[in-house]
Amino acid sequence: MGAYILRRLLLIVPTLLGIMIINFVLVQFVPGGPVEQMIAQMQGKGDVFEGFSGSGADAGAGMGEQGGGEKYVGARGLPPELIAELEAQFGLDKPPLERFLGMMWDYMRFDFGESYFRKIDVLDLVLEKMPVSISLGLWSTLIAYLVSIPLGIRKAVKDGSPFDTWTSGAIIVAYAIPAFLFAIMLLVLFAGGSYWKIFPLRGLTSDNWQQLSAMGKVLDYFWHITLPVAASTISAFATLTLLTKNSFLDEIKKHYVMTARAKGLGERGVLYGHVFRNAMLIVIAGFPAVFIGVFFGGSVLIETIFSLDGLGRLGFEAAVGRDYPVMFGTLFLFGLIGLVVGIISDLMYVLVDPRIDFEKREG
Repeated sequence: MGAYILRRLLLIVPTLLGIMIINFVLVQFVPGGPVEQMIAQMQGKGDVFEGFSGSGADAGAGMGEQGGGEKYVGARGLPPELIAELEAQFGLDKPPLERFLGMMWDYMRFDFGESYFRKIDVLDLVLEKMPVSISLGLWSTLIAYLVSIPLGIRKAVKDGSPFDTWTSGAIIVAYAIPAFLFAIMLLVLFAGGSYWKIFPLRGLTSDNWQQLSAMGKVLDYFWHITLPVAASTISAFATLTLLTKNSFLDEIKKHYVMTARAKGLGERGVLYGHVFRNAMLIVIAGFPAVFIGVFFGGSVLIETIFSLDGLGRLGFEAAVGRDYPVMFGTLFLFGLIGLVVGIISDLMYVLVDPRIDFEKREG
């Protein structure tokens, strides 16, 4: 197992390098950039994107290169010295290859630089936004597992019954509802839209959170997180429930289960003494990947709708505002985390079932 883990760790380097190269090359062809953002700000053009200390949201329109030899259309009337100074400030006066190699050298030392427009270290910025995304990802994943696993087991035991039929219909309907649409519906129904004002509209804590008691802070936190977590979790139920059900059905039909029954073992003993461990292998081992999926994916709209300042919103704002250090720094970090989680998932398989040997399978 040690040799397998070592090979997987060594593969992280070329994989991560490939991810960074592809994205860096694509960005070179995207119109607009930090210089255009600054020019738009100087000339009062474009909307100011919230959270970027006055940077323009997207000055790409009308700011690209022109055939007349003028690099930035928005730079008309600005002295060339100022444009050169802006390019030097953002490091765009160097060739792309030199910029990429310098960026990767810094990233290998976990030096992600400073945000162009926020003037904050990228790593500090990520750490500042991470608690919000951890809250959404952790609670959504835990609730999905706590509900889906018992439900999936029950559906497998009652396969073909009315209970199995109507629960399948309910979770498929829930899966078909987009998370952002469900989030809006929750706001309308329970956050003072057109019906009841039971939950707060935005944020993770109240304005007077610091003055609350310890128990008051806990209750206030859960009061604020209820609707965002519900919106994030709704689509996760279907996949996990059906995965659990099908996994149990596959195991129930195997010969060792029939042998256990023939020896007089009760259904509960067969289910939890023999079937459970094998059937739960794929479900439990997939926990890290599911958590990372909820943690990094699908949170942009939820965070925007509920005014939560997390990693999803940070990445979206960085892309719109062409804040390259934040864009590439978060891409590197999230890519690295995703690759490491893949290794952790394999280790979870071995932990749940020691009979699995990835080295022999590769051989």
